[in-house]
Amino acid sequence: MYINGEWTDAAGGAEFQTINPANGDVIGSVPDGGAVDAERAIAAASAAQASWAATTAYERADLLMEAWRLMGERQGDLAALMTREQGKPLKASAAEVRYGADFLRWFAEEARRIRGEWLPSARRDQRFLSIRTPVGVVGAVTPWNYPMSMLTRKMGPALAAGCTVVLKPAEATPLCAKAIFECFHDAGVPAGVINMVTAADPAPIGEVLTSDPRVKKLTFTGSTAVGRLLASRAAHSLQRISVELGGHAPFVVFPDADPVHAAKGAAALKFLNSGQACISPNRIFVHRDHAQAFIDTIVPRVARVKVGDGTHEGVGVGPLVNEAAVAKVAAQVDDARSQGAEVPVGGHRLSEGGLERGHFYAPTVVTGVTEEMVIYREETFGPVAPIITYDDVDQVIAMANDTSYGLAAYVYTRDLSTAIRAMEGLRFGIIGVNDVNPTSAAAPFGGMGDSGLGREGGHEGIGEYLETKLAGIAL
Repeated sequence: MYINGEWTDAAGGAEFQTINPANGDVIGSVPDGGAVDAERAIAAASAAQASWAATTAYERADLLMEAWRLMGERQGDLAALMTREQGKPLKASAAEVRYGADFLRWFAEEARRIRGEWLPSARRDQRFLSIRTPVGVVGAVTPWNYPMSMLTRKMGPALAAGCTVVLKPAEATPLCAKAIFECFHDAGVPAGVINMVTAADPAPIGEVLTSDPRVKKLTFTGSTAVGRLLASRAAHSLQRISVELGGHAPFVVFPDADPVHAAKGAAALKFLNSGQACISPNRIFVHRDHAQAFIDTIVPRVARVKVGDGTHEGVGVGPLVNEAAVAKVAAQVDDARSQGAEVPVGGHRLSEGGLERGHFYAPTVVTGVTEEMVIYREETFGPVAPIITYDDVDQVIAMANDTSYGLAAYVYTRDLSTAIRAMEGLRFGIIGVNDVNPTSAAAPFGGMGDSGLGREGGHEGIGEYLETKLAGIAL
């Protein structure tokens, strides 16, 4: 763990192992922290808060830029570690390192854009001054599916705003978090400004982060169930909170779209990170007139995807995170089959050719999906593309909106009017129009409904870590 500028063991001396999901090998071990360690980390962050908040925006920006430089310099090693610990192919890991580093560069720039303003008064002898100040100590909980970029997406704006941080990384990927903290340590971050507590059981850490009055804000990325729990606990102390949660993204192919082009886009996006992404398309709506052309394009592309250890050349899909994830995917596909859906490719666990020690499920396409099936209603978080055929263009937006989630949605159309109407009608925070990558450090990321509260990235991202303070000045 990293507390008050030093690498340290857990107070109780316990450790837990981190496992390669591709083959079950033990990669390493890390301290198994608990409530006492979380309290130590909060104390360090609280003690450092005033001095860090007093630094200039330029000083904070310089530190973030140095951490950005180090991430770029270490890209190869960081990507290799991510592939071993999280499982995604090496090419995807390298892309995540670049994406994660970009948040540091973006928020280094945003640090220098924090501004106040003079406001008018009805009185001639009065002036108003509004300024933005750091919210204080931030508790951050990050997920395993993007184990480096989700750290920088939270730490970047928090540090830029002048906040100190206590981080609890996902128990499946603590070594990735450690590697990012090493970049910050080597960049010269002052003692206590960033702190990390690793733990096999996240519950005691979460309880401390939501109950200690020194923690002024909590930021969490993970499941909707855990997000609700943390938000309910934070409400007791009116702790500020932002949560980025699950998704059930629709992918709507309108009749005027090129079904071949749309199918290529769906195949590229759906199987990214083995489908373990909150913005992954989970319901693919294709008009009946083009359904067969879409299926005829996507099925052979999926069949050609190479599955295996992400360190091997040509692998496009790696393992799922654990056995529970494999079981969930298999249960959804089996349920769809039992209700009449067809599975033209995939639909089974992979356990041959050296894959038997890992958590692999074949890239899968399911056709004939209906609203009675579990896969239509629940987030899959796996390499399965469910295709739903529709007839009524006027109803497809309502079908897409028929979910409690509201993170990402995708639209394929050649008509500008259709694109704008769809963008306005879809109740989702992020809309990709003929685009399967509608994300960037410079753009706000977040959802509606059960997909969360708040935004990360963009100009909005740093605002989550700032308070507005007003001074009324009598002359």
